[in-house]
Amino acid sequence: MKSPPSSSPSSSLLLRKTRLSPFLFTLLAVIVFIAVILYSEVFSQCDTKLYGLRVSISRIIKNKEKLPFAIGEREEGCDVFKGRWVWEKSRPLYGEYECPYIQPQLTCQEHGRPDKDYLHWRWQPHACSLPSFNATLVLESLRGKRMLFVGDSLNRGQFVSMDYNAKIEYYWAPFLLESNADDAVIHRITDRIVRKGSINKHGKNWKGADIIVFNTYLWWMTGMPFKILQKGSFKDDVKDMIEVSTEDAYRMAMKSMLRWVKRNMDPKKNRVFFTSMSPSHYKSIDWGGEPDKNCYNETTKIEDPSYWESDSSKSIMQVIREVFSKSEVPITFLNITQLSSYRKDAHTSIYKKQWNPLTPEQVANPVSYADCTHWCLPGLQDTWNELLFTKLFYP
Repeated sequence: MKSPPSSSPSSSLLLRKTRLSPFLFTLLAVIVFIAVILYSEVFSQCDTKLYGLRVSISRIIKNKEKLPFAIGEREEGCDVFKGRWVWEKSRPLYGEYECPYIQPQLTCQEHGRPDKDYLHWRWQPHACSLPSFNATLVLESLRGKRMLFVGDSLNRGQFVSMDYNAKIEYYWAPFLLESNADDAVIHRITDRIVRKGSINKHGKNWKGADIIVFNTYLWWMTGMPFKILQKGSFKDDVKDMIEVSTEDAYRMAMKSMLRWVKRNMDPKKNRVFFTSMSPSHYKSIDWGGEPDKNCYNETTKIEDPSYWESDSSKSIMQVIREVFSKSEVPITFLNITQLSSYRKDAHTSIYKKQWNPLTPEQVANPVSYADCTHWCLPGLQDTWNELLFTKLFYP
């Protein structure tokens, strides 16, 4: 097994190349169990209701040629992102102890989580007949290819959920653009700044990838105007900066990403995905719980199919709709937001390695330090990868 390269001060490129063990071979067969999308769909049709906002993100380009990596088709009329969670005894797909790549910030069972029901939920689309999957064929399709996850720690969680006899990498770039939070280890910065027109700072390391999965959202949500560095260094005492709205800053990043993809990815050979917002669950009152509570001690999913988290930004989804709908760049949209919103039970909560020692006050009040952003593994993010592989192999 090839060890991951060491982190640089500005970015992280984690690599693993591993032979498939028997349990992971079985895992792969189940991970891609959900295998359905429209033939010749380049940008998936996502008619998505997000936080009360009806967002229609659709760019379908009819093309009689088979897309890269496609090995089959799906039924007409099935939206794999619309469905329900079904309890299944055979889940989880693998044991926490069986995957050495899971960071201690995500190993909930190891850190004392007492319940296990959250491990047994499977996503079932409403209108799909789910075909069986040929794991050997998938492995052969990825053999010798380079698959790259680019983004923040939530994309890293999805990366960790993967394991194949292929070259799979994770690259830390929480804004996609160059920023003062690019250090792969030390990046807890409240005063966040990005550099205008800087996507090639990271993008030069993405070249040559056959498949790229982008995400960026969480780090933009500061609740304050966003700072854009015009020129000079992030370390300068006096910086040449402007302040813009979060929406304008995010729009700049999305346009930069699309330009980079257009210039560097060949739609006849490569596939590009963009993962939607990962929801958090910090306000239990949103789902009918007590005030001042959050995901701590939550062991059941949300049953209301119309539920949307109040903290997430409608305006960011408007930016995504605006920018992507005007673009001809072939990117497949992975709408994991709605299905993840139901899973208040799936967060790491207090069952993780803590970055800093807990204070007596925190110990006395677990709600105060519960992580309701990240997800336990095994868990929800395995479903994200099922959907990714559905879109990759059955377009």
